[in-house]
Amino acid sequence: MFAGGPDKDKAPEPLRLSQKEIFRRVAAMFKPHIGVIMVTLFWVTIGVVSGILPPLWTQIIIDDGIGKADLGVTAFWSVAAILMTLVGAGATLGYGYYSVVMGQRIMLKLRADLFQHLQRMPLKFFTRTRTGDIQTRLISDIQGVQTVLGSTLVDLISNIGIIISCLIAMFIMDWRLTLLSLAMVPLMMVFGQYIGTFSQKVTKGAQQKTGDLNSMMQETLSVSGILLTKTTGRLDILEGRFDEENKALAGWQVKLQLIQYLFFGLIRIITAVAPALVFLLAGWLMSQGDTTITAGKLVAFTGLQTRLFFPITATIGTWVQVVSSYALFDRLFEYLDMDPEIGDRPNAHKMPVDQVKGAVSMKGVNFRYDDETEDWTLADLNFEAAPGQLVALVGPSGAGKTSLTYLIPRLYDAMEGQVMIDGEDVRNIELESLQRIVGAVTQETYLLHATVAENLRIARPNATQEELERACRLAAIHDHIASLEKGYDTMVGERGYKLSGGEKQRLAIARAILKNPKILILDEATSALDTASERVIQGSLNSLMEGRTTFAIAHRLSTILDADLILVMEDGRIVERGGHAELLAKNGLYARLYNEQFRSQEAGRVESPTLAAE
Repeated sequence: MFAGGPDKDKAPEPLRLSQKEIFRRVAAMFKPHIGVIMVTLFWVTIGVVSGILPPLWTQIIIDDGIGKADLGVTAFWSVAAILMTLVGAGATLGYGYYSVVMGQRIMLKLRADLFQHLQRMPLKFFTRTRTGDIQTRLISDIQGVQTVLGSTLVDLISNIGIIISCLIAMFIMDWRLTLLSLAMVPLMMVFGQYIGTFSQKVTKGAQQKTGDLNSMMQETLSVSGILLTKTTGRLDILEGRFDEENKALAGWQVKLQLIQYLFFGLIRIITAVAPALVFLLAGWLMSQGDTTITAGKLVAFTGLQTRLFFPITATIGTWVQVVSSYALFDRLFEYLDMDPEIGDRPNAHKMPVDQVKGAVSMKGVNFRYDDETEDWTLADLNFEAAPGQLVALVGPSGAGKTSLTYLIPRLYDAMEGQVMIDGEDVRNIELESLQRIVGAVTQETYLLHATVAENLRIARPNATQEELERACRLAAIHDHIASLEKGYDTMVGERGYKLSGGEKQRLAIARAILKNPKILILDEATSALDTASERVIQGSLNSLMEGRTTFAIAHRLSTILDADLILVMEDGRIVERGGHAELLAKNGLYARLYNEQFRSQEAGRVESPTLAAE
């Protein structure tokens, strides 16, 4: 029915953890909430007791009240049954409330733990993982386990209490009718076990396909995706991909819903047949002269039987739900168990920004992105940058310029050698301190879908309005912001699409000015600006770089002419180093790059092409 559905999709991967291990870890989530659990159990006990008494009183009402035309007995026990039912309703509200509170507290911590853990994952994780899959686990998977965490434990305890109390009362009434009622329970349990196992596989398949669909929507419904669709005119291709993924997900969802209907259909048959069998056995016993079975007892017994089957059904349903949720918990624990790789060492220490001089050096540094390849992305890097120096990185696209700058703030860690700030290995500095020490303005500026002010205050949350305006004036963007209808309260749009490329970069420069880092990385920070705009903010960039150690990936001739040290890179290695005149005299790679891409700027004839960062 649905092309590309579960029959055409590959089977979902098996659980990474055993069901026993998943159960142990989920149970541990409840330990901090013992107080709430005890209060909940109090209300559960009241609910169980109040639920078992009215069916028992039914026998008295029928046999001793109605049967003997005694209005007083009938009225007394009828009112008692009504009052007890009200008590039971109140108890249900009580334990329902506390179970929801407990569940939401657990969900709150689970969401926070997962989000915080993802924030600590290395950049490599995000370059290899689809955003849609991350969103599915953080939102959809957590929503999928919400019921299990919110009410499963309480419902399980309540149902077990009801089952035990009903069985005791039923055995007291008539052990023969009780055994007949219990004969159907094994069938329900076997079927529930089968359904639970199958549902687990289908649930994991559905969530995997949800991740695929979310990833596609995230890619195609972003501003960049919409621009791609409209500029290529190939809407049919994207619609075809979406249709295929959508139908595949629908196929899994059909199976998931079918499982539920099949389970509850069987339960409905059993709960309908069971009372009829009890009536049949009771009728046969009475025909054989058994005088212990009365009309009141039979009505009370079938009432208890119905009350018994409901919690048994609910317990089996809970089991199905728990087993199905193992797949979701496994996906969540998979992320939580991932090693962040880049973290604080046990002996890591803080390095306050005001105590940093800004000397940066690398000794024997080797690095590669892919652990499985033998080729180094960066090889044998050795250099020293004195505090306050401007270091220009020059080289063809793919030479390793951007990769070198990634190692300074530990976006990646060197696999061999040392990256040092003021003679201290950056791996011995707490990441929080390191992030305050190093600032960056990159070619691609990322802005949140928030106001201008909120995007600026990411760098300094407590910045005053005056400080925001000062930073924006230095970045030559204040006048434009002031001309907007809401000024600094203007929403910039998703990824800042309401601003031009140059305006976004100037806003990023203003953000760097607010952060006031000791070490600054400029990754073609002015590449999106025209010559006039660049001249306007070059002064503010010079002010920003003053007193800071700056690594600038060269885009304009002015950058390398002003540099204290030029590092020329090729194939991940530093092949030349020195000043502008010194490197020109060597007539090597730098001289060739200068003649091909920078000399025209010096002559003032045409704009040079950008040296792209890898």
